[in-house]
Amino acid sequence: QVQLVESGGGVVQAGGSLRLSCAASGGTFRSYTMGWFRQAPGKEREFVAYITRSGVYTSYGDSVKGRFTISRDNAKNTVYLQMDSLKPEDTAVYYCAADMVITSIPQEYDYWGQGTQVTVSS
Repeated sequence: QVQLVESGGGVVQAGGSLRLSCAASGGTFRSYTMGWFRQAPGKEREFVAYITRSGVYTSYGDSVKGRFTISRDNAKNTVYLQMDSLKPEDTAVYYCAADMVITSIPQEYDYWGQGTQVTVSS
């Protein structure tokens, strides 16, 4: 059983940056693909990024490509999401997730954090 705790959310002006962290415990962190997802009010959960177990391969949703960067530190059991050039449409609750398979489909992730709110003001 893996427990995930996100941190780093907050309020930022458009064009600004935030760095989210997700600390994992209770499992073998390096065994999991780690993903970031987001959900805005009234919308479905959206894929943001994932990173494979070794950190070699990453994938991004079209809406964040070129602005967000996912990374991981297996020694610290932590995955990060660096968010730059933020836009008001990036406002959402951001969740990290873990799974054994490599996937961008949220329904296929077994473990989820509680989420952290990111608000981008115009």
